[in-house]
Amino acid sequence: MNKIYLDNASTTAINSEVMAEMMPYFNSVYGNASSLHSFGRDAKAAVETARERIAKAIGCLPSEIYFTSGATESNNWALRGLAYANAGKGKHIITSKIEHPSVLETCRQLEKEGFTVTYLDVDKYGLVRLDKLLHNIDQDTILISIMAANNEVGTIQNIQAISNIAKEKGVIFHTDATQAIGSVNINAKEMGIDAMSFSSHKLYGPKGVGALYVRNGVMIDKFMNGGEQEKNLRAGTLNTPAIVGFGKAVEIACRDIIANAKKMSNLRNYFIKEVMNRIDTTFLNGHPIQRLPNNINMSFGQIEGESVMFMLDMEGIAVSTGSACSSGVTEPPYVLEAMGVSPDLQKGAVRFTLSKSTTKEEIDTTIDELEKIVKKLRKISPITKAQVGKMKK
Repeated sequence: MNKIYLDNASTTAINSEVMAEMMPYFNSVYGNASSLHSFGRDAKAAVETARERIAKAIGCLPSEIYFTSGATESNNWALRGLAYANAGKGKHIITSKIEHPSVLETCRQLEKEGFTVTYLDVDKYGLVRLDKLLHNIDQDTILISIMAANNEVGTIQNIQAISNIAKEKGVIFHTDATQAIGSVNINAKEMGIDAMSFSSHKLYGPKGVGALYVRNGVMIDKFMNGGEQEKNLRAGTLNTPAIVGFGKAVEIACRDIIANAKKMSNLRNYFIKEVMNRIDTTFLNGHPIQRLPNNINMSFGQIEGESVMFMLDMEGIAVSTGSACSSGVTEPPYVLEAMGVSPDLQKGAVRFTLSKSTTKEEIDTTIDELEKIVKKLRKISPITKAQVGKMKK
């Protein structure tokens, strides 16, 4: 069985160029980047090259890039570090109801520690309403954190407009750009972003490494105590091989961004059109146009998305029903709930996320299997046809 992987929002395969770049740093140039001898200096040079590559890709200075273990750590550090460093100015934070769990859970913890958090509603496409954002900013607001692109439905936020509002109001703006980097152009300086989180394994790099961009001059507390790595703000021995791979992955992703986006968006649009034509009572979740090139989130009426996922898996096709960081929970998918999707269609949601290597043949195979599975599941579904008509967003 030839397996098909359509869960690239969860993680991606490591690019062969990335792997080749990493290999010497496992067993040849293996020094600690903090050591002063030649082994350490060679490792340090490799880390700084990666830092420069990433900085160039997102339009910032190398000194504004801090390496972490991934986007979850970066988000935790950004919110906690920025909140506490600027608490003297106020203790109000604004975010949205559809952020990644690493943002939402950190905000809930900050609420327990004396901060006030406003969770903005989104429209039916998953977009933050700018008028609501403006309405909720007050003299106590110190931080706005809105993700660049949603990991579940693929909607791309109006980050430039949000950044402009934050700047006008004198509020720090952080964005979780984990899904966006390498898929859409983001220039931190040009867009006026103060802090930005992202990760390696979403763009064909290794797992376990990410970065936090913090604009020079923005106050942020240290996240981990110990050594003086990362300008004494994030202690711990640097993962040199992973950082090297991360730098190369970002460089490649931004180098090939136009070609990859065109290919994936064409396949995405083809998939959506074919499925909508061939399978009735099917709905697209997220913005129809302003969405990531590789993201397809669809709800199938009368059935449960988990059943579709498991049956596709039996055919060697990997998809998901939402964020890998939320898997295993039985609660409703909070992103779709916040968008106003009906409970029945929330249960019927499936996420398909393409890669730059996905082929049309794989898409055709998936559509064929999906059509058969949905038909089979609907025959045994307890939901009646009368109920289907009530499924409206």
